[in-house]
Amino acid sequence: MRIVIIVAVGALVLALLRRLIGSITNHIANGDSLLERGVLKPLGGSEVRSVLQRANPVAAARRTQRARTIGSVLRSTASVVVGSITVVLVLDQLRVNIAPLIASAGVVGVAVGFGAQALVKDFLSGLFMLLEDQYGVGDVVDVGPATGTVEAVALRVTKIRDADGTLWYVPNGSMLRVGNKTQGFGTAVVELDVDYFADLDEVRALLERAAAEVAAEPVVGAFVQGSPTVTGAERLSAEAVTVKLSLRTEPGKHWEVGRHLRAAVRRHLTEAGIPLGGQRDLLAAHREVLAGPASAGTGEPSAGTGEPSAGTGEGESSGTTEGARPATDPATDPATDPAATQQDRDPHDTPVHDAVHPDPGRSRRT
Repeated sequence: MRIVIIVAVGALVLALLRRLIGSITNHIANGDSLLERGVLKPLGGSEVRSVLQRANPVAAARRTQRARTIGSVLRSTASVVVGSITVVLVLDQLRVNIAPLIASAGVVGVAVGFGAQALVKDFLSGLFMLLEDQYGVGDVVDVGPATGTVEAVALRVTKIRDADGTLWYVPNGSMLRVGNKTQGFGTAVVELDVDYFADLDEVRALLERAAAEVAAEPVVGAFVQGSPTVTGAERLSAEAVTVKLSLRTEPGKHWEVGRHLRAAVRRHLTEAGIPLGGQRDLLAAHREVLAGPASAGTGEPSAGTGEPSAGTGEGESSGTTEGARPATDPATDPATDPAATQQDRDPHDTPVHDAVHPDPGRSRRT
C-alpha cells in the first residue's frame, strides 16, 4: 500500500512540476513575464510594448528557442530528481539495502565527472547562458573564435553564421567572453580625418547637419535614438585632425545608419570645400575639373593660348605668326638639293617627260 502511495505522490509531483515548467516556458515564448499578469500588471510595462515585442519575428524566434531549451532542461531535471527519489523510497519499502547502490552511484558519478569534464562544462555554461539571456537567435555576437549571427542555441553548442557564410559550432564551455552587438541599443560611429587647418567649428556644424538629415529620413530615421554627439580633436597628426560622430540607434541598426551617415558627411564636406587629411590638392583638382566646362563656355582665354611668352618681343608669340614663313636652309631646300630632287622624281619618267615637264630647280642647280 505504501509503495502505491509513494508512486502516486511521485507521479503527481512530477505532473505539477511539468505543468509549472510549461507555463513558465510559454510566458517566455510569448514575450510576457509574470509581472504583466494579474495585480502585478502595472509593474511589467505597457501593453503596447508587449505587442511590439511579440510582432518582431527575430525576437519571437529567439524567445521560442530559449523557451524550448530551458523547458527541456527543466523537465529532464525534474524527471530525474523525482524519479530517483521515488525509486529510492520504493526500494526502502521493499527492505532493500540501498547503501551499496548509493555508494556505487557516487563512484560512477565521480568517474563520469572526471571523464566528461568538457561535456559537463559545456552543459553548465549553456544552462547559465540561457538563464542569464546573454544572447539568442538573431543576435550578432563576437565569441572570440567566431563572429556572426546566432542561428541556434543549445545546451552544448551554439551555431554562429559569419559574414562569409561559414557555420561555426562553438562549444559553450569554450566561450571565455561574449560580446553581443545587438542587445539593448547600438551606436553608429563615424570617424574622419579632416585637414589640419580646417575650421573645427565648421566641421562640427556640418556633422550635426548631416546627422539631422539622416534622422529626418522616413525609413532610417526611425532607427535613430537621441541626438548626435560630435567630439573634436580625438587625434592629431602632421596632416589631419580626427573628429568622431556618434549616434545612438536601435539594436542591430547601427550599421545601416552608419552607412547613411558617411554618405551625408561626405556630401556636406565636399560642398563646403573641406578636404580630408592629405587630400587638399586632390580636392582642388576635383573642383577645377567640375568648373572646367563652365569656364570654357565663357570664352576667356586659357593659359598658353594667345598670351605673349617671356623673353620675346611685344606682339611676338611662342609659335610662328599667321602669314609668316620660316626661313629655309639652302642645304635642305628641295629645289636646290639634288638628292631631294632625285627622291621626288618619278622612276617611270622618260627623257620625253623631262623635255615636256622640265625640272623647275634645274636652272638653280646650273
